[in-house]
Amino acid sequence: MNFTLTDEQRLIRDLAADFARNEIIPRAAEADRRHEFPLDVARQALELGLTKVTLPADCGGAGLGSTELVLVTEQLSHACLGIGSALSINALAAEVLLVAGSPAQQHRYLGRLAEGEFASYALTEPGAGSDVAAIRTRAERVAGGWQLSGSKIWISNAPIAGFLLVFAKTDPEADHKGMTVFAVEAGSPGLRVGAPLEKLGQRAAPTAEVFLDQVFVPDDAVIGAPGAGFAIAMKVFDRSRPMVAAFGVGLIQRCLDESLAYAKERQTMGRPIVEHQAIAHKLAEMAMRAESARLLAYQAATLVDAGLPNTRQASIAKAVAADGAMWAATEAVQVFGGMGYSTEYPVEKLFRDAKVLQIYEGTSEIQRNIIARELLRA
Repeated sequence: MNFTLTDEQRLIRDLAADFARNEIIPRAAEADRRHEFPLDVARQALELGLTKVTLPADCGGAGLGSTELVLVTEQLSHACLGIGSALSINALAAEVLLVAGSPAQQHRYLGRLAEGEFASYALTEPGAGSDVAAIRTRAERVAGGWQLSGSKIWISNAPIAGFLLVFAKTDPEADHKGMTVFAVEAGSPGLRVGAPLEKLGQRAAPTAEVFLDQVFVPDDAVIGAPGAGFAIAMKVFDRSRPMVAAFGVGLIQRCLDESLAYAKERQTMGRPIVEHQAIAHKLAEMAMRAESARLLAYQAATLVDAGLPNTRQASIAKAVAADGAMWAATEAVQVFGGMGYSTEYPVEKLFRDAKVLQIYEGTSEIQRNIIARELLRA
């Protein structure tokens, strides 16, 4: 497997890196403090094509693959995981349409994303996180379509989304085979999006509860076949987890960069702390984890682009990157010592941003369940 980047891949990676350094990093601390997503930054990212990497060219996108998405996502997340995840998360909603949408639906909805609209992937519920099949949102047949009722929580970009891809039970007796996906327009009667949730980290990424009270959805907004929702969700996770792994890669690399720079300047016992083996080993371990997670993310993405199964590789990449990010952020605070606990330096934000990587898109425990299952199947 060749991990040498093409000229085009290096170009888009460097474009994302320049944008992240010049436009995101100067805004990151304020956006985090204010719990605000800077929409002007999103518009600039759109103009550069950084928010439509995997959208098909005939829908107005860049027509690139999962590998390019991973390259871009790492750079955006290196600058700010809150802003970076909000800019990247449209790719999660887009995957639903790429996996199961009809050509007409792809042109309709993906075209809107290519023009700068946001969309949300609305699956998680208060009583259904890791147990996806336990969702309770209902969709009942009515004349000309369906009527949805229920609630969702922790829905990324919901406060700014133009439409939401909502998973609901069309046949509650059929367990996971009774789940269906619907494209629900923002502003639909009966649809209410709550205020952005207060969060420990990734505060610049708007996240909210979503409430549906007899929301009508026409038949042409059903994505895939009725009852295929669970299978669609599982396919989407395989394709989106390399991107989420790249969130972790970017954060680990940022922890290393900040820690190395500080360790060269901070002195104890008459020399820079980087010369103390206890600190040097932490930096070496960060480098090892960053490189390992990066290569695993590349591998999982390359398999997506080749049209090959990647369930095990995607879960390994996601778990290694998420756990590595939490470890690296913890150690970065330790390298900074007392100053790591201060908002004067960025590592306390990295620490707060890292934790949820072990929770969303499948917890680290769920990833291990998947990996074990795949090993048994093999």
